[in-house]
Amino acid sequence: MTDQYLNECGNWLLQRKLTIAFAESATAGRLTAEFALLPDAGKFLKGGFVCYDASLKETVLNVPGKLVEAYTPESEAVTEAITRGLVPLIPADIHVGVTGLTAPGGSESPEKPVGTMFVYGMKTGNRIFSERMVFAGSPEAIILQTISYTAKMIIDALLPDKPA
Repeated sequence: MTDQYLNECGNWLLQRKLTIAFAESATAGRLTAEFALLPDAGKFLKGGFVCYDASLKETVLNVPGKLVEAYTPESEAVTEAITRGLVPLIPADIHVGVTGLTAPGGSESPEKPVGTMFVYGMKTGNRIFSERMVFAGSPEAIILQTISYTAKMIIDALLPDKPA
């Protein structure tokens, strides 16, 4: 994947000597993989954890089952929880979690259609962004759009005039 925001994000991380880790559900490791393909990725990418199944969110990332039941595995609340659950597993400066609906068969509804994606980012334990987006296209197209938009959110959060 060649993407302006992804390449720029890698450069921003390198310039600031920041490290990053991902907790991925709907993107199933693709976000981590795309960051791994950037130049000098070993200097900023710590790793990622794929928690596609809700049980992994609960057992490995310590997301309360009641939270998953109340809000669904693909929700803003659960995305924040998987991001926070990643912190003790993979030490990094920035932690990003992603959940969402890339294809039918999850918790889609008229209010949350297929293409709805949730991204939550933290820098040293503090929220730097939280976003709900709706993308169109095939599952792969939705994932690629999510990756690009996530990279843009990281860049925007790291801009000097924005609070970290």
